[in-house]
Amino acid sequence: MTNQERGFQPDWVSPPGDTMIDLMEERDWSQAELAQRLGFSAKHLNQLVKGKVPLSNDAALRLERVLGSTANFWLSREAKYREQLARLEARSRYETWTSWLDQLPLTDLKKTGVIPDKRISKAVKPALVETLLSFFGVASPDEWQTHYGGMQAQFRRTRESQSDVGAIASWLRLGEIQAEGLELPKYNRTNFEKALVQIRELTVLPPQNFGSEIRRLCSEAGVKLVFVPAIPRSHVSGVARWLNRHSPLIQISLYGKTNDKFWFTFFHEAAHILLHASSKTDIYLDDPNSVTQHSPEEDEANQWAGEMLIPPAYNYELRDLDTKSQILEFSEAVNIHPGIVVGRLQHEELLGYATPLNRLKESFQLISDKSD
Repeated sequence: MTNQERGFQPDWVSPPGDTMIDLMEERDWSQAELAQRLGFSAKHLNQLVKGKVPLSNDAALRLERVLGSTANFWLSREAKYREQLARLEARSRYETWTSWLDQLPLTDLKKTGVIPDKRISKAVKPALVETLLSFFGVASPDEWQTHYGGMQAQFRRTRESQSDVGAIASWLRLGEIQAEGLELPKYNRTNFEKALVQIRELTVLPPQNFGSEIRRLCSEAGVKLVFVPAIPRSHVSGVARWLNRHSPLIQISLYGKTNDKFWFTFFHEAAHILLHASSKTDIYLDDPNSVTQHSPEEDEANQWAGEMLIPPAYNYELRDLDTKSQILEFSEAVNIHPGIVVGRLQHEELLGYATPLNRLKESFQLISDKSD
């Protein structure tokens, strides 16, 4: 285990010259004598000892012959010194970047395990800057602003409150990291359409029985599907986007979802992939619970998802449902979970939201990609 892995971060550096001094003292040599043996000027050796000039391959070979050990030892010593020197310089920069943390949902990032669940004091903020730069995969807050802040132009929002770029970027990044671990074939629209028909049949199952299957069917069609813990400040429940020309991603948060909301969100995002692939730079940020901004794309995705779950041919029958027995009979006839039927009736204002029929819905917990 390295010092870094142990959490050891010294605030000092030791150049290879420290080892040279130790060896000179063992031999009772002066710097002048060592310089003569190495064939260096006294000034150059002094700069080398102090770490003011880099230790070259030639110098490493000379040290091997004069002081012993190997050239690789001396070069490794030099590399570690330069690395630690760079880390100390970077740590100083982190101290000037701590204001960037104010843009990020630190409390939620604690809950997801991205940063330690500890009190955030002034003393720990520079280390948090380093951790979060690594999390986002950027070199500095400027690059974060360019990459993730620049994504705002690509956001297609369904809610005015979706303006917290730090929260949205954090949630998107959690999905990106999960997606990076998935190696899938290129996206195939025909295969995805077939997969969605099969996925609809899973709606009657409890979540523990369909988690792996829905991911498998999407994967075989080249669609990455990830379930990511919620970041409330993002006001995003689902996202459809393209990571590159051949790799679409559906990202869903299951926090506080009932099965009617989950399945509508899933098919809504699937609709964006199917219907709106002409612009692969758009990022659809969706919150079906509170749609305040309308667009042709969102209206199309809403209609497609609704008709996928309950085909238009059943609209007339749907309007006459108002008892539990009727809903159960209808659900069995169309092979859909009764909770989804209740949600549809409520959406169309055919049923109140305080109805006892809400018991027909099932609440979901987060389904991780490690287990169902």
